[in-house]
Amino acid sequence: MFKGHPRGLYVAFFSNMGERFGFYTMFAIFILFLQAKYGFDSGTAGQIYGGFMAAVYFLPLIGGLLADRVWGYGKTIGIGLVTMFTGYFLLAVPSARGEALWLTIAALGVISLGTGLFKGNLQALVGNMYDDPKYSKIRDVAFTIFYMGINVGAMFAPTAARAVYSYVLKGAGFTYNPSIPALANKFIDGTISNENMQELLTLAGKQVQGITEAGLTEFSINYIDTLSKAYHFGFGVACISLIISMIVFWGFRKHYKHIDLTEKQKAASEEHKDKMVTLTPEQTRSRLIALGLVFGVVIFFWMSFHQNGLTMTMFARDYTQKIVSRSVYFWFDLWGLLSIALSVGGLVFLIKKSSTSRTRIISGLMFLVFGYLAYMRLRTYSEFNEFTPEMFQHLNPFFIVALTPIIIGFFTWLGRRGKEPSSPKKIGIGMVITAMGFLVLVLGSLSLIGHSPKEIGEIRIPDENLAVTPYWLIGSYFTLTVAELFLSPMGISFVSRVAPPQYKGLMQGGWLAATAVGNYLVVVMGYSWKNLPLWGHWLVLVTCCMISAVFIFSILKRLEKATN
Repeated sequence: MFKGHPRGLYVAFFSNMGERFGFYTMFAIFILFLQAKYGFDSGTAGQIYGGFMAAVYFLPLIGGLLADRVWGYGKTIGIGLVTMFTGYFLLAVPSARGEALWLTIAALGVISLGTGLFKGNLQALVGNMYDDPKYSKIRDVAFTIFYMGINVGAMFAPTAARAVYSYVLKGAGFTYNPSIPALANKFIDGTISNENMQELLTLAGKQVQGITEAGLTEFSINYIDTLSKAYHFGFGVACISLIISMIVFWGFRKHYKHIDLTEKQKAASEEHKDKMVTLTPEQTRSRLIALGLVFGVVIFFWMSFHQNGLTMTMFARDYTQKIVSRSVYFWFDLWGLLSIALSVGGLVFLIKKSSTSRTRIISGLMFLVFGYLAYMRLRTYSEFNEFTPEMFQHLNPFFIVALTPIIIGFFTWLGRRGKEPSSPKKIGIGMVITAMGFLVLVLGSLSLIGHSPKEIGEIRIPDENLAVTPYWLIGSYFTLTVAELFLSPMGISFVSRVAPPQYKGLMQGGWLAATAVGNYLVVVMGYSWKNLPLWGHWLVLVTCCMISAVFIFSILKRLEKATN
């Protein structure tokens, strides 16, 4: 899987991993931060979330244009890293409840701009490495490995975010309870019902011994201010990860310097002028149309997929069991989960026929050591264990890292038999699998008929008797991850292969701009959360994904022709 690739791929891998660790640390707690600190409902929080995510993925269009026409890829990426660091620093500045919304919005704008300069151009740089005929046949594999780097960073992000905000809360004598922020904001604003005020008093009594109704105002303000500060410190983790990305990207420049050239820079260089690729106007037009059609399809994938930061997080907070057994809690303890995964990985290589004696010895040790660590980790759990909503967020990147070798192996096996699907066909299959992922949640929500936000309002006191098992969300995250591996790295690879040479950065920006449109449409689902029954909310996503799949299969021949 890792053999035969240029070293520049691994520079991009680790640079991207550091940047994505910072981004997903913020992402894991962002919607919770907006609703806790500013008291926003799902619609308003969704507007800000969707607008930010749209900007993050739309601005690479501008970043790609700047790289293609002005600065080149490497310089634009470097400027992006510095810009993102500035934005995360602004977001990490603590302030009290409801204050400094302007600073939060400004920070989000700076982060979006920096990401726009960084993200698409790093993908274009990786694509340049595989324009060399020596590497062209492993382009899809390369982008899958590159994509795994994104998710190694993302996998640890929710755990880091939780560790930071839990530490700050603990220092102030508090523990996190997902129901308190909404109730406390309603109490401070004077819009709380008598029933909810009694619930707040009960929850406050678990935080401050002997508290009375007279002390609820002070408690509510202190709790929200402390939680806001804790979230701000969590955002500060991104600053550290950006520094690491800068060190990797600039420190190992020698491994990608030779391909850090746009078509404009090649034309101005006597040494590289003969390496330019020229297409006819008709070829350019055909490729741009093919790319535009694919961009239109993936809009609906990202609209659906990025519910993980909005309505899937709210489903985890309000409708999923918070107290689980030892065996279920393993999914929410990243260290235990990794121990099991590494032990299983050791077992696979131990029994693999092609493994050498040395590999079998190392694999056997991995199986035993990590199996023992998993067992010891299991013993530290209580009979009943509590977890918080953002802990679901590490499941997708964990599944990405765990499944990537399997998916690559599957496609390699098909390739040897001449049956590997084309990149566009993989994207179509990915849309079908995405629909299946949300069908899981349709089924999981059938037991909640009559208890959706449409029927009972947005402030819901979690009831363990009505809450569903976490396995519905776990199953959905697993299925969506398989879909993502069929669609996202293959889409990026498709863009790098098909984009006209003079528009490489711009077209990678176009892929991300389509993602931006999908991310903004997340807002629509934020409103449907409170206007449809839960099963109907998820069914909308199933329908959109199936329509997209039918469309891409209907234009498959045209897309495959553009690839060749």
